[in-house]
Amino acid sequence: MDATPADARTEGVPPNTRQRILEAAFNCLVTRGYASLSVRDIARDAGVNHALISYYYGGKDRLVIAVLDDANRRLLDRQQQMYDAQIGFAEKWARARRYYEADLASGFIRVQAELWAASLSNAELREQFLPRIQAWKQLVLDGVRDALRAYRVDLPEAFSAEAIATLLSEFWLGMEFSQLIGASGETARHDAALDAVEALLRMLDARPHPARAQPENKGRPGSQNRTSPNGRGSRK
Repeated sequence: MDATPADARTEGVPPNTRQRILEAAFNCLVTRGYASLSVRDIARDAGVNHALISYYYGGKDRLVIAVLDDANRRLLDRQQQMYDAQIGFAEKWARARRYYEADLASGFIRVQAELWAASLSNAELREQFLPRIQAWKQLVLDGVRDALRAYRVDLPEAFSAEAIATLLSEFWLGMEFSQLIGASGETARHDAALDAVEALLRMLDARPHPARAQPENKGRPGSQNRTSPNGRGSRK
């Protein structure tokens, strides 16, 4: 246990130290994965004493959740703004697909997948991780509800907003894992499924919609929980 007094550990520490630690931890998760994550490696990459990580975050699991929260704050805001934009739902879908490609390239998808995998055997991490994923799923549900209000289509009773949002969210999660493990043969099928949804939305957007309902932003559970927990299409 580090016996260094707290004021000594933080004396002269630059104000951006926390952000440097989070960025270094993010990069380590992307390049080395959770299983090989080392606090000392993160400290070295961030250019800080490893005792500062313990001081600020208390341990590896709290640090990786802070990494996820740091990214989620930005990406949930981005996604919410896209859902609230006064554009057609097909364009929102297309924009979400572009966001997904950006998040795949940035490593964010890998970070989430690493924490998914680690949570299987780490109950404490799982308890912190799942509500953050649920925030993404809530955002999808809000978007589906907006679309159903706007389109006013007659669907079988089983096709509730919750059922549709679940189908979309879980498809997106499965696609992410498939792409991360290099199942390149699945890419064409994924793209075809995404194209099919976009074509359906464009057809529905083209229909006349008298008195189309506008998205409701008041009191959305997803927007209330941005600091806890994809562009990812419909997951976000």
